[in-house]
Amino acid sequence: MILLAVLLAAGLLSLRYGSSEIGWGEFWGGLLRRQGCETQTAILYLLRVPRLLEGVLAGMGLSVSGVLLQAVTGNELASPNIIGVNAGAGFFVILLLTLFPAAFAVLPFAAFAGAFLTTLLIVSIAGRIGSSRTTVILAGIACTAMLNAGISFLSLLDTDVLVSYNAFSIGGFTGTQPSRLIVPAALILAGLAAALAAAPRIDLLCLGDSMALSLGVQVRRLRMFCLVAASATAAAVVSFAGLLGFVGLVVPHIARKLAGSRLRPLLLVSALAGAALVILADWLGRVLFAPSELPVGIVMALVGAPFFFFLLLKKRRDAIC
Repeated sequence: MILLAVLLAAGLLSLRYGSSEIGWGEFWGGLLRRQGCETQTAILYLLRVPRLLEGVLAGMGLSVSGVLLQAVTGNELASPNIIGVNAGAGFFVILLLTLFPAAFAVLPFAAFAGAFLTTLLIVSIAGRIGSSRTTVILAGIACTAMLNAGISFLSLLDTDVLVSYNAFSIGGFTGTQPSRLIVPAALILAGLAAALAAAPRIDLLCLGDSMALSLGVQVRRLRMFCLVAASATAAAVVSFAGLLGFVGLVVPHIARKLAGSRLRPLLLVSALAGAALVILADWLGRVLFAPSELPVGIVMALVGAPFFFFLLLKKRRDAIC
């Protein structure tokens, strides 16, 4: 209930405040499409509501992806960045811009295709040499390094392409038409539903491969399923929000403090917390730097980077103890 209240409050803040503030009377008039509030209605429904929907979906998708990846790899530092989702999306985007510089309309499709094909490559590699926790991580790191090398090479060929790619790589929201969010929303909700259905078996997988096998869990198949589900949700987010980082890393840790380690409540709490966090980050980026704005990807990096260092120090301290 508290998280729902926080999410609702974050949504109201995001809708009312931005580069221009809307009074409460005008806000409710615009929201209810009252006569005489046409300007407020246009601001809300053409700019802020689509942006709010993007924030909710991005927070949910990346948080669910992070929870699944940390569960199946047994690594609390795992996130969509680690397994090559962002690198795959970035490589396909910069490749498309290099070949077709004016093809901005199809960038989301290229990003999704790159992220998902990279996932299939990692699944194939891990499946051939054994889908252990370490294998999945190492395959992801290897693919990420290879794709980042490709991105660096292509960016050297054309500086104009590099400028366009940088805008995508930072991560942010543009207030796209809600109709363009239907497919990403369907993928994110399907990924969440599939994860909730498989949650009891994933809880057993967290006990260790040997224990899960003895309890009848098909470890290899379940790990591949979780990897594909996590990558699909993250790829859906990348297709409209760019390479938004740190959400899948930070939110699962916050959610564990609130919901414990059982996967089903953890997924639900992570989805709500992720949506609230991303909406607040986007709102802060707009309000603090009005009339300009700071992309939500930079705001999340300012929050996530110190948190990442904290996790590294915590792991080191736990290892010493």
